[in-house]
Amino acid sequence: RENALEQADEEEDQKLFQNQVKQKKKASQAITKGVVNSATGATAKQRKRKRVTDEAADRRTVFVGNLPVSCTGQVLKSLFKKYGQIQSIRFRSLQDLSSNVSFSLSRHKVHPNAKFINAYVVFKEECDAQKALKENGTEIASGFHIRVDTASKTSSHDNKRSVFLGNLPYDIRDDAVREHFHDCGDVVGVRVVRDRSTGLGKGFGYVLFENTDAVHLALKLNNSVLLGRKIRVQRVTDKKKAQKSPDQSRAPKDRVDKKKKEKSCSNDSFVGEKATPLKKSTKPKRLKTTPRNKSGKNK
Repeated sequence: RENALEQADEEEDQKLFQNQVKQKKKASQAITKGVVNSATGATAKQRKRKRVTDEAADRRTVFVGNLPVSCTGQVLKSLFKKYGQIQSIRFRSLQDLSSNVSFSLSRHKVHPNAKFINAYVVFKEECDAQKALKENGTEIASGFHIRVDTASKTSSHDNKRSVFLGNLPYDIRDDAVREHFHDCGDVVGVRVVRDRSTGLGKGFGYVLFENTDAVHLALKLNNSVLLGRKIRVQRVTDKKKAQKSPDQSRAPKDRVDKKKKEKSCSNDSFVGEKATPLKKSTKPKRLKTTPRNKSGKNK
């Protein structure tokens, strides 16, 4: 009996100990979960704050393309300082070899095959960046007309005044494209899509004109020869319209055709002519009589 009581006491102690361990584990998990949730919330807020900051910085930044390799930050600073206070200038497709911030290109390493470089100019005020867009098309050096555009993603490109170019030579210069389409109309900007590291073209680009009439003339230069290659000249299509699936585009047409078919079937159904009623005769009907046998009985 005493042994049974001792075993019962030991079992109760073990149950109490296990319950305490479970409670401590739940409490630690709750604390950990709360810390993780707070950390996740903090990182989400930080990301959102950073995204807003980046968008604001992009609106104050202008992209400068088609710069010669010999261009320096001092040249860009002297060109854009008349529009407002410049916060920073950084070159693209260059390897920074120093930790000190400098506007000089001598501290940067240029790819040996690069013939063109790009840069970003960050202004202190957003309105100053909009004013700097006036420098688009300026000839900064012999044969180098720079392309100045906003770095913000919200900047819209007018597809109606642009043409797409394909099969371009890889070592083509922007000014060669500008000269090729000069007779079509006033060229606002030329964009040859290039590799970041080498600066060589990827074989396609765009030309933006002053008005839409120049686009019609530029389309006539399709299959024309530029630096020994036949180039493709096409209209710039809207990406949203191009992404529509063929099933979605055909669905309304099929629905309309089906309705037309049903309508035509209903119209083509046979409708008989109304019969003219016969005139009732005024003569009294003669009663039918059954013939009789000779004996006088009915058959």
